[in-house]
Amino acid sequence: MSDAAPVVLTLSPVLDLKAAEPLKAELLAHRGRVLVVDASGVERLGGLCLQVLLSALSLWRQDEINLRLAYPSDSFSEQWAAFGAPAFDSEGALA
Repeated sequence: MSDAAPVVLTLSPVLDLKAAEPLKAELLAHRGRVLVVDASGVERLGGLCLQVLLSALSLWRQDEINLRLAYPSDSFSEQWAAFGAPAFDSEGALA
């Protein structure tokens, strides 16, 4: 699995209630693969999408497969922190 090129999933600019189910489906479609979640274009992060992302991080960790949050926009980082979610390091992994 480590030889496989990672899949890059680019997040939508608005991660609100309506985006939660499609986000969950997109993430689960890539289960079992190394995944890079590109958060560079995120302008708004809602609580439900935050929960979906945290659940995905936990699931990938249980599967012992790398999933990382990459290139977080300032808005994404600020809203992530405002929810009190765990910090992530420069590589995107939860610290």
